Amino acid sequence: MKKIALLAACAALIATPAFADLTAELSVGQTHAGMAATQTDVAMVHTHLQHALNCLVGPTGAGFDAGKGNPCAKAFGGGAIADAASPAQKTKLEAAAASAKAGIASADLAAAQKDAQATADGIGSAK
Repeated sequence: MKKIALLAACAALIATPAFADLTAELSVGQTHAGMAATQTDVAMVHTHLQHALNCLVGPTGAGFDAGKGNPCAKAFGGGAIADAASPAQKTKLEAAAASAKAGIASADLAAAQKDAQATADGIGSAK
């Protein structure tokens, strides 16, 4: 019986992102969203928003694009949404991710910048 309990505890440890750094994911994601909001070229807005989105959704999340780079790779987490501390925080981060996706999809510079600022603000409100 003790072996079963020990194996279950080990399995839970392996499945938990014990080394995930949510604070870093949030900080880096918010920084990139903020940079996106100040860019004067829509392609650069998209690049920085993708970085923010990658930090939010993590390597297995919807919208992750490894080809654009993952500035949160050293945080060792599953993305800020997956690593969120509470359901309320997760909801705020999901809204920020939706703003990032909208900005990435927009060809209009002003609209993409507005979505980038909404992403940065959303991440900030989730801290």
